[in-house]
Amino acid sequence: MNESQMNASQKSRQPRDLLERQIDRALRGLAPRRAPRSLESRVIAELARRAALPWWRRRIPQWPPAARVAFIAVCGGVIRLAWPATGWAIAEFGALRCCGTPSLAWIHYGVAAVSGAAQVLNVIASALPMSWIAGGLMFAAMLYAALFGIGAVAYRSLYLNP
Repeated sequence: MNESQMNASQKSRQPRDLLERQIDRALRGLAPRRAPRSLESRVIAELARRAALPWWRRRIPQWPPAARVAFIAVCGGVIRLAWPATGWAIAEFGALRCCGTPSLAWIHYGVAAVSGAAQVLNVIASALPMSWIAGGLMFAAMLYAALFGIGAVAYRSLYLNP
């Protein structure tokens, strides 16, 4: 930014700063308002309800330290048991597949379908000129921007202007 642009920017910022200070001063001069009685009573009731909850219904950081340590120990035990069980399950399913049982054959067909689709897209992409691909991407970006523009206009006309 050159010096004339900076001066113009500072000059346009000065009225905004003055307006901000005036608004801040006016708002600070107002008397604080009380919350409505219904809101106040609902908040106090919710705080009392949360305080009356048993420890196991609260968030984990609010649990007693002994309960947190026990929870971490149980989670570690579950992980310790799940690790060998995973290896056992993989070995069992591998043994079933080699015996002719159609256990996980659908995964093989799914991988083959995705691989075939990727190969078809690769052939199509290599056959198209790069200018067509760039044009298509720009067209998609313009459609995307138009979608947001239409959404903004609809929001302003439907919700901001009754």
